[in-house]
Amino acid sequence: MIQKQKGTYDVYDEMGRKILYIEDLLKVLMEKYNYEYLRTPLFEASELFHRGVGETSDIVSKETYDFIDRGNRNITLRPEGTAGIVRSFIENKMYARNDLPVKTWYYGPMYRYERPQSGRYREFYQFGVEAFGSNDPALDAEIISIPVNFYKLLGLKGIKVNINSLGDTESRLKYKEALIKYLKPHISDLCEDCQNRFLKNPLRILDCKVDKDSEILKNVPNILDYLNEESKTHFESVQKYLKQLDIEYVVNPKIVRGLDYYTNTVFEVEASVEGFGSQNVLCAGGRYNNLVETIGGPKVEGVGFALGLERLLTALEFENINLIDKKSVDVYIIPMGNNEKEISMKLLNNIRMNGFSADIDYLSRNIKSNFKQADRLNAKYIIIIGEDELKTNTITIKNNETKTEKKLNFDDIIDYLDKEFKE
Repeated sequence: MIQKQKGTYDVYDEMGRKILYIEDLLKVLMEKYNYEYLRTPLFEASELFHRGVGETSDIVSKETYDFIDRGNRNITLRPEGTAGIVRSFIENKMYARNDLPVKTWYYGPMYRYERPQSGRYREFYQFGVEAFGSNDPALDAEIISIPVNFYKLLGLKGIKVNINSLGDTESRLKYKEALIKYLKPHISDLCEDCQNRFLKNPLRILDCKVDKDSEILKNVPNILDYLNEESKTHFESVQKYLKQLDIEYVVNPKIVRGLDYYTNTVFEVEASVEGFGSQNVLCAGGRYNNLVETIGGPKVEGVGFALGLERLLTALEFENINLIDKKSVDVYIIPMGNNEKEISMKLLNNIRMNGFSADIDYLSRNIKSNFKQADRLNAKYIIIIGEDELKTNTITIKNNETKTEKKLNFDDIIDYLDKEFKE
């Protein structure tokens, strides 16, 4: 038997309804924030992720799905959303618009070849937001507020924001020099990955999962001590705006994020989910003022974040948050024979096109089995069409909760349903 691939999963039944609920909520939230939907291809030129995400990141060096297509082109399944959005921003010359900042959102599958575990898959769905054309710290605060408010709307408790600043290019270079000087005598005591990162991108060592609790990494220089005045002012302004938005935050100098393109503000959003362990970070992002230029565009500032659907679903499950009601339909139609089935199909379509959910018996069940099916579907009303109804051009409609019945003309059914559901 052919089975799904390792690190993937099927969506069906209640899980499917839950995911659709979350997707709908995200769409509504983005309308309120005035962000526009942007969709990019599932695969891009491999060079995009090598230049954008960074050669030294774990994503590019260990986790991408790469292949050569029939045109002998190096192709990569997208491992994250930002690089593709930036490519689209440049290619479609959105930077030339007169309504900056350009504020976009995306949602779709991403692919990383990593060890599957709870809330982490090789094919996973990511929602993200990217805004271009402004260096305003108020925009940083707005970006952070989106996932915070989204999680609160879903009912997650204990939402906390960890923020840090990597500074601009000048500040980052100063800190990089200090970090190299500090780590050099200790580098042989760190893991192999850290030793490789020391030569390529020493800031990535602060992200190490193996040595994160070592005394060496606990005592690294504080990156905030190396911010120049401009970077320091920007970071202080972000904090002021977060306070105005009533967003609780903690300044955490150890947050650097795993991608090479971040500058200035970086952040992680976590929830105090009981039993969730170290996987409580639900969302992360930050500012990337050099990324558009790195990928081949003009000098345009950017800021954004991404959150994983699977991690969110796990958190909701741990918190016993039920987002959806039981599956139900407004109307279930029972035709008593083939002749009645023809008029029933016409009625079914009419009911659906007037805004009600409806279903019909497709298995020629007996009346008792049909009532059981109506209960399984949590049908609010049952319509029975038999030989007598066909002769008199009427239907029998039954309230499945009160069990009361009523005879109606075919032409009156929509008005009746409108009135009943309005009440």
